[in-house]
Amino acid sequence: MNFFPSSFSAIFKEMKGERSNKHAILYDRTLFTLVCCLFIIGFVIVASASMPEGQRLTGNPFHFIERHVFYLLGSVVILVVGVQVPMKVWQKYSGAILLCSIVALVLVLFVGKTVNGSQRWLSMGPINIQVSEIAKLTFFCYLASYIVRRHTEVTERAKGFYKPLAVFVIVAALILKQPDLGTVVVMFVTTVGMLFLAGAKIRDFFALIIVGVSLVVGLIIFEPYRMARVTSFLDPWQDPFGKGYQLTQSLMAFGRGDWLGQGLGNSIQKLEYLPEAHTDFIFAIWAEETGFVGVLVLLLLQLGLALRALHIGRKALLAQHFFTGYLAMGIGLWLSFQSAVNTGAASGILPTKGLTLPLVSYGGSSLWVMTLAIVILLRIDHERRLDCVQATHRGVS
Repeated sequence: MNFFPSSFSAIFKEMKGERSNKHAILYDRTLFTLVCCLFIIGFVIVASASMPEGQRLTGNPFHFIERHVFYLLGSVVILVVGVQVPMKVWQKYSGAILLCSIVALVLVLFVGKTVNGSQRWLSMGPINIQVSEIAKLTFFCYLASYIVRRHTEVTERAKGFYKPLAVFVIVAALILKQPDLGTVVVMFVTTVGMLFLAGAKIRDFFALIIVGVSLVVGLIIFEPYRMARVTSFLDPWQDPFGKGYQLTQSLMAFGRGDWLGQGLGNSIQKLEYLPEAHTDFIFAIWAEETGFVGVLVLLLLQLGLALRALHIGRKALLAQHFFTGYLAMGIGLWLSFQSAVNTGAASGILPTKGLTLPLVSYGGSSLWVMTLAIVILLRIDHERRLDCVQATHRGVS
């Protein structure tokens, strides 16, 4: 069966909305606009924050800018290709793509590339793929499919509720071996949220939260470097040139930003003072250069993106598109929580975690996977709108 239209121009015309008698627009313009705004902000701040690091590492201040442009072009390709794939394909092959992700997670433990003590990347020529980013999306896709197939078991039997958690444990264990606790926490929170929205019993829901929180606390307490992050987060100024160095430099960036910022390109902290300035702590550089106003704008855009995803999921569920509805809800929870963790860590509200700011931070794997998640949201909304238009036409005829 051919799931792809004969040309991309055909589906683009369809998604723009062929003017029916109802003048329907068959894609979410608000979501697309939010994503474009975040892409632009991401390019601008990556260009500003990465130049000193590019000069130091390669002698070329435009090194990371050039790579980020390549990643953005890759995102366009993902958009063009991904938007043509019907959601029934994602549902049908959800188990297979999750299995591929698990195999890749195993593979990365043996032949993966190590950066800053973490073995998370598979090298494919000049491109490094962070497999855990792919695993997040594929697991949420599998979980949405499972909820639809076993909805009665999930809501009425403890066995049905805990079955997908066994799969989660396998994925989480492989990611923790890299190690990457931040990704596991994001996946856990999103999983709990999806099961709650599916109607799981409160008893099972709270039992899962208690067990999950206990395990995370244990993983922090019995791992010295994680415990050091928590203690430095509580009082970074106690050791400002040691354990608390990264957070104190980030807080200085926020302080220098004031109301209107120092102006684009005028950050001091990016000049080799703040580590990971163009990746995990890019929000701090944005705060320094654009101030409180810029921070507020970026937070509102991220909030709008997450709420739009949840809105698309709600509409899909009301239209009885259950797989796509739960998947959209999961993506919305994922985007909102990861944004909260990144911005919270940069501003000292949460312990430091190596998570990117969705669609803004430098990093090909994160940007491409997040783009694919957005493409899925666009397709979910498109199929729902298309069904509504077709139903209207059938009613009229």
